[in-house]
Amino acid sequence: MTGPVRRSAEVLAVLAAVAAVASAGMVVLSRHAFGPQAAVLRVEPVRLVADAPPAGADAPAAAGRGEREAGVSDVWVAGTAAASGIPAPAVRAYGSATLRSASADPTCHLGWTTLAGIGWIESQHGTIGGRTLQGDGRPDRPIAGVSLDGSGKVAAVPDGSGGFQRAMGPMQFIPSTWQTWASDGDGDGVADPQDVDDAAYAAARYLCASGADLASGQGWTDAVLSYNHSDDYLRAVYDAATDYAARTS
Repeated sequence: MTGPVRRSAEVLAVLAAVAAVASAGMVVLSRHAFGPQAAVLRVEPVRLVADAPPAGADAPAAAGRGEREAGVSDVWVAGTAAASGIPAPAVRAYGSATLRSASADPTCHLGWTTLAGIGWIESQHGTIGGRTLQGDGRPDRPIAGVSLDGSGKVAAVPDGSGGFQRAMGPMQFIPSTWQTWASDGDGDGVADPQDVDDAAYAAARYLCASGADLASGQGWTDAVLSYNHSDDYLRAVYDAATDYAARTS
């Protein structure tokens, strides 16, 4: 991990644009370039639609997955997956985590494209290394990151038994962090970092934990840097998130 990103006026001006991406799926960006020749920002409505529960019933359950606090429209999932190229199970996980985040903390303004940007950089939405993200939200083979042994640019994160931890699953949580943020995103009674539903909801909770407003450039920057304190990582997530917003606008 590298040092903190420089808070220059240019960086903050660019990252302020991500407020559109990070506002719970309500706005999207046009193609946006860095520097003085940047394109004009264009904001449009985009629909992240929650299924309304029948009168007198609990929130609807996705087929075979257990009840969710907020249901994501199957139509939205299918259309967004086709337009973005993201596997449908990951789209559903990001959308559900966004809706649950908005319900739990309306001031956070986390957008599904921010989770998608992180998911792409961390594991290509659970498909890294030729894996397939299955319908239950788990890759066909577990995902484990490199040993966090302090070599090269890798941080040293001991595992307490003389070895070193490895990040796990589609959103790459290290075990010690997962102990704090473990979440059951799909209501199956298990919090599994290899399940993109659980990992996406844990990531949403983690990003919103600081109390920052992710609809602001500074708030979004600080939240993403808390996930991985690297300027390169910040730019990569920004690029991926804005690309997904453009594809689905």
